[in-house]
Amino acid sequence: MFDSLSGRLNEVFEGLKRRGTLKENDVDLALRDVRIALLEADVALPVARDLIKKVKSEAVGEKVLKSVTPGQMVIKVVHDALVEILGSDDIKLQIPLNPPGAYLMVGLQGSGKTTTSAKISQYLIEKENQKVLMASLDVARPAAQEQLKILGEQAGITTLPIIEGQPPIEITKRAMQAGSLGGYDAVMLDTAGRLAIDEALMAELAAIYAQVKPIETLLIADAMTGQDAVNTAEQFKQRLDLTGIILTRVDGDSRGGAALSMRATTGCPIKLIGTGEKLDAIENFHPERIAGRILGMGDVVSLVERVNESVEEEEAERLAAKAKKGQMDFNDMADQLRQVTNMGGLSGLMGMLPGVGKMKKQMTEANVDEKMILHQQAIIQSMTSRERLKPKLIQASRKRRIAAGSGTTVQEVNKLLKQLTTLNKMMKKMGKMGNKGLSRHGLSGLGMPGFPPGFGGV
Repeated sequence: MFDSLSGRLNEVFEGLKRRGTLKENDVDLALRDVRIALLEADVALPVARDLIKKVKSEAVGEKVLKSVTPGQMVIKVVHDALVEILGSDDIKLQIPLNPPGAYLMVGLQGSGKTTTSAKISQYLIEKENQKVLMASLDVARPAAQEQLKILGEQAGITTLPIIEGQPPIEITKRAMQAGSLGGYDAVMLDTAGRLAIDEALMAELAAIYAQVKPIETLLIADAMTGQDAVNTAEQFKQRLDLTGIILTRVDGDSRGGAALSMRATTGCPIKLIGTGEKLDAIENFHPERIAGRILGMGDVVSLVERVNESVEEEEAERLAAKAKKGQMDFNDMADQLRQVTNMGGLSGLMGMLPGVGKMKKQMTEANVDEKMILHQQAIIQSMTSRERLKPKLIQASRKRRIAAGSGTTVQEVNKLLKQLTTLNKMMKKMGKMGNKGLSRHGLSGLGMPGFPPGFGGV
């Protein structure tokens, strides 16, 4: 989400870090570029202006200009200012104290309310051990109620039975009664949206709000709409007692300004962000971690959490033992590729690693993208079970068959075979070197040029 903003800011800070000492004029020039980068990323002008003002008052102080690493100190000042704008505390969803508690989902049409309703329901079930009932109050959009029902069936979440022609307020009453009688902790109410905010929409929401007195009134906003999302948030805030914002499509090609502006302009905390299409692609919004991602510091904490959720300990130990002996096969590689996909793909993982701006550029130049993983998975799936276990069996005629079956080329099959061979040699050598040898020689001791196998020609 923050790729373009992060790239621009890192260019500015790289220039500062190269200077041994900083003068006030150097900081002024850098902050001018920071201001331009923020505005180009769709950050609201008042928010950008306030951030630059805060940073300048700190950055031109004696503590920064005369420090041993003034460039790094300026980055820290910008980091702290970003955290303050995004909200210094992690604010999670409220959990019902007197079940059933209502969660009211509001927003414009197309913002992703229905999918997000299912995502939050699954989040409450899996992370908070809540029993959840979902109900669609959207009688205006064709098949909206059916959409929520299908999502519920896919995720194993109960949805309120549909009664044709029932108005939203009656559906709301029925949902809360069903929640109470069924022993549900939470009732997720997916309301109707409009192409723009109008009186009919707000009157309907006000009536539903008065009926259920929700513990959370959450605005679902599409991060890719930029400044329009901020304007929408302000208008909803004026009419409803919003308790939080959920940003959707943050994995898309958005510039990130909405996230920086919404908290500052509305005073509402961003509680969750949608990071993909799958129902589990939603995570808590951590201001400090997000600020770190923007400034190229990475988000190792979130990366570790994601790995722990995706990787089973026993399986990891089994694979580590095989890798140490250099005996990984294509079944093992397929498992690894599946885990990378489950954790958000290459771009999702790279965004959480510190200092990967230059590597991302190298990956782009080497034509490495998410499709590479899909191609590799297709190649492996086109192999027989015996070929996956014994890659040495794969010779000329088998290569042609695998390439045809996977829609790739023999050259790509050869590249994947070479990748597995190189990986096994590297892991076997790593096992012999041990931790001390690896720390002493680094990747050069393994004969690696800097990229892991398969990342551009290995």
